Amino acid sequence: MEGGKIERPLKLHFIPYLAPGHMIPLCDIATLFATHGQQVTIITTPSNANFLSKSLPYIDPLFLRIHTVDFPYQQVGLPAGVESMSNTPDLASSSKLYAGAMLLQEPIQNFMEKDPPDCIIGDFLYPWVHDLASKLRVPNLAFNGFSLFTVCLMETLRTNPSLDSHMGSFVVPNLPHPITLSGRLSKSSEDFMGLMLEKELKSNGLIVNNFADLDGEEYIKYYENTTGHKAWHLGPASLVRKTVQEKAERGQESAVSVQECLSWLNSKRDNSVLYISFGSLCRYQDKQLYEIACAIEASGHEFIWVVPLKKGKEDESEEEKEKWFPKGFEERNIGKTGLIIRGWAPQVLILSHPAVGAFMTHCGWNSTVEAVGAGVPMITWPSHGEQFYNEKLITEVRGIGVEVGATEWCLTGFEEREKLLSSDSIEKAVRRLMDGGDEAEKIRSRAQEFGEKARRAVEEGGSSHKNLLALIDDLKRLRDSKPIE
Repeated sequence: MEGGKIERPLKLHFIPYLAPGHMIPLCDIATLFATHGQQVTIITTPSNANFLSKSLPYIDPLFLRIHTVDFPYQQVGLPAGVESMSNTPDLASSSKLYAGAMLLQEPIQNFMEKDPPDCIIGDFLYPWVHDLASKLRVPNLAFNGFSLFTVCLMETLRTNPSLDSHMGSFVVPNLPHPITLSGRLSKSSEDFMGLMLEKELKSNGLIVNNFADLDGEEYIKYYENTTGHKAWHLGPASLVRKTVQEKAERGQESAVSVQECLSWLNSKRDNSVLYISFGSLCRYQDKQLYEIACAIEASGHEFIWVVPLKKGKEDESEEEKEKWFPKGFEERNIGKTGLIIRGWAPQVLILSHPAVGAFMTHCGWNSTVEAVGAGVPMITWPSHGEQFYNEKLITEVRGIGVEVGATEWCLTGFEEREKLLSSDSIEKAVRRLMDGGDEAEKIRSRAQEFGEKARRAVEEGGSSHKNLLALIDDLKRLRDSKPIE
């Protein structure tokens, strides 16, 4: 209450992009605003609304609701029900999904014109959000799902197009740390990302699913000094999930029961289990899966391994599914030293279990920040997109992981790879973290320190919690200073 007046909640409209890696963190951030008494509407398509309504924590519909707009299947040539990047098996269908997402502008605009918000928070892959906000004369905040470190690296590469990666490794200039890259995104990807980042800078600020200690004050200052843009660290968003049930329900329905997963983990010693997952969009060929299987068996460590179902092959025979298993692998390991999950896994729940000692990851930002929030060190195996940039923050800048040695930059996660990572190099990386020793203990200790910092950041008085309250105050000031029409 201020000056005898009851403070009005903000009316906030969130527009997440149609991919789990974008949708889940932005909806967790939307939940944060709702739990602080703001009126939040998440705008998405029917099948995504169905998935979100099952995975979002329950909050009074007065503060958190989902509004749906129909997805234009026929216009873009997709089958009915395909509304998420996780359901697109190739680049052609991903492009159709993106085209369909762009066509959501008109129905979303129609909805907002009837019920204007105080602020729009939109994924940067929707370049029209800024124009819509300008038309409605309200502020907009951008979200891209990256760490600020990665945004700084991308911005530096964007403004230094002459940096040549064809001659092998090169050092990215001007950053607070000397970052060495062995390649960069394809020209078309960089051009596309550049356009999106440029558009993003027109927003009233950038929402980051990270906390200040992990990106580092040096990168926050670098970003704000070089772009003149404000970044708001509000994460890790996954820590909004407190209970076992909330952690288990984050994302799609799990392919394994929570009880089975917890029961298996509860029987293991602390830090004894290797968790392996390459996200929802990364698909490795059978010959690469074979090398991973050989490596983890040779390392002698217990493991949980998430293997995505091949799109369109859900009905294939068990024999077909397991053709990449080394001879006798299943009999020797499954259910005893190893657990294989086909499909979606309750990752936040698994990572927060004390039995998990390391995470072999593709370095997608959600997986990365979930691991950091749980204090788990990483074995980094980037595949595509910005994942190679995230790897540098984990290994070179913060020292909370080891590299497996991946160097092949792919355009998408389902692309055929030319290079095969050998079981020897995979086993060596696993042993560096899981066998113990001075190096492993230092990395584990640093990872646990960052886990503690992550938890403190989202608690009352922590940096992300303070940022959230300051952002709410800022948006209220903007709303209340608008002249009455």
